[in-house]
Formats: sequence, structure tokens, C-alpha cells
Amino acid sequence: MSHAPFKEIADGIFCIETGLYRHGLAACYLVRSGDRLTFVDTGTANTFPSLLGVIEALGLTPAHVDFVIPTHVHLDHAGGSGNLMQACQTARLVIHPKGALHMIDPSKLIAGATAVYGEEGFAKDFGELLPVPEERVIIAQDGQTFDLNGRVLTFLDTPGHANHHGCIFDAQTKGFFTGDTFGIAYREFDTPKGPWLFAPTTPVAFDPESWQGSLDKLMSYEPEAMYLTHYGRVDRPAELIDGLRKSIADLAEIALAEEGKADDQRQARLKAAVTSHLIASAQAQGVDLEDRHIQELLAVDTELNAQGLEVWLKRREKRAAG
Repeated sequence: MSHAPFKEIADGIFCIETGLYRHGLAACYLVRSGDRLTFVDTGTANTFPSLLGVIEALGLTPAHVDFVIPTHVHLDHAGGSGNLMQACQTARLVIHPKGALHMIDPSKLIAGATAVYGEEGFAKDFGELLPVPEERVIIAQDGQTFDLNGRVLTFLDTPGHANHHGCIFDAQTKGFFTGDTFGIAYREFDTPKGPWLFAPTTPVAFDPESWQGSLDKLMSYEPEAMYLTHYGRVDRPAELIDGLRKSIADLAEIALAEEGKADDQRQARLKAAVTSHLIASAQAQGVDLEDRHIQELLAVDTELNAQGLEVWLKRREKRAAG
């Protein structure tokens, strides 16, 4: 069985390439404690067969998987959950209370993602989503712990990128699986100054204020490493947090400059503003790539960030009118 490229990036923590769009865009993680396994994020339904290959490459079987924990239900993080649960018959799915229904019945998720990516794009990149049986779902509460063969994983409620987002703290490595809460750091943008982080303001629940609060919560654990879905391990998070906080604030500010100016060109203006902002921000961090190359690597994110900011503005305007 073929497996996705994967490597051990911390004690018993394997970072797995999910193959979405391009190599190095989206990862998921496998945590090993003795012969027991937990997946944190799953990639898409298309990633699923190669995840079974990773289990096999470690000399284990799907029966060794205790938990499948998507950080949130966006499809690059949770799209393969149903398939994985079907293969790993004794595993339980651990999910944020606001995400559980979408795992049990993914029809709204499919409809929402089809609206964002189009029917053809959805089928090609995300495959077929399978429901997870309700009796196998654990609705995780803030601070709830999960015992993986003596290794303690703690689930934290961390809204901001999504209102149904959770991060998982691994006590053994003092590291967090952050999903999208600790931002995006593609490795192509690493510089001698370290990784360049920016905030994904993807539709539909961007909330800058609660996001900053979630970052306070993560940092209160004094973590030594963050395991990002996009992409891989970053160290010394205390040195990176200010850049991420600024990214959240800057993107919100770009949107607020367009508040009350709703016309059919607003999203295009937002996209242009987000694009030039991200290019300038990368270059300020010392990224030595041509503008065009930076733009290519960020194509998916600039589109989604602009869409998410537009949705946020509409929500604010509706509330103001309300």
C-alpha cells in the first residue's frame, strides 16, 4: 500500500503530507504512544488511502487508532474523517461541539464547500465525504483530556479562525496542534529570521477579537512548539506570536476600510489589497522571492482570505442595520 510522505518531527509525532493542491500546503498529524495512535486532522477524503499506508509503514493497523481529532470541520482538516472512521472501527471521533453535527451529517458542509470551490473543484480536490456514526462521536469540552496509552492530549476551545475550532496540547512535547489558530507558515517562506506567519481569514466565521483571546489561551501553556496544518512544526512560538497578532489586526483593518461600501467589486478590491499586503509582509520578513512567485504560492489563501473578509463585513453590516 502506498503511503503519503511523512516524517517524525517530535517525539512520537509524525507530520504527514496530505497532497492538497501542492506539496507543502496542508499536513495532518499522527501521534504514537506505544502501539496506540491518534490522528489530528485528516486531510481530505482523497488523502485517506495514503493515511492507511502510513499506519502500515509504522508496522501497525487501523485497529491501533484510538482517536481521530479534526481541529475544525474545514475540509482540508476534516474531509477524510468519515473514511478514516470507517476504516478504524474502534476509534472515536473527537470534535468541537459546534462541529459535531457536520461530521455526523456532512450535507451542509458539502453544500458550503461546493459554493466556495465549485462542483468540479470540490469533486477533484475533496472527493466524497462520508458521515461519522453519532454513537462514535465524542463532543469535546474546553479543557477535556484524552489518554492515549498514558500520553495526555488536552482539547482547548479556540475560536477566531472558525467558531468551531479546537487546538490540542500534547503534554509530552509541550506542543500544540494548532489547526489554523496559530496561522499559516509555508516553508517556502522561511528566512534566516525564522518562519513568516499570516492569518487565514477563510469564510465564514473570522472573528479577530476572539482569535486574539484564543492566542492568549494557547500562550498561557508556555508551549515550546506549534504543529501547524499549514505547515509543519514551528519552534519558539513566543517569538512568533506578535507577527501573527499583527497579521490578524492588519487583515481586519483592510476589511474595515471597505465597511459600508458594499458593491459587486468589493471582494475584488479586498483581494487586491490582501494580495499586496501579504507580499509586502513576506518581504518585510526577508522573503527573497519575486512578487509573482509569492502570489502563486498564496493564490488559494488570497482568494479565501478575501472571501472571508467580505463575509465578515456583511455580518457586521447586517448587525449594524439590525
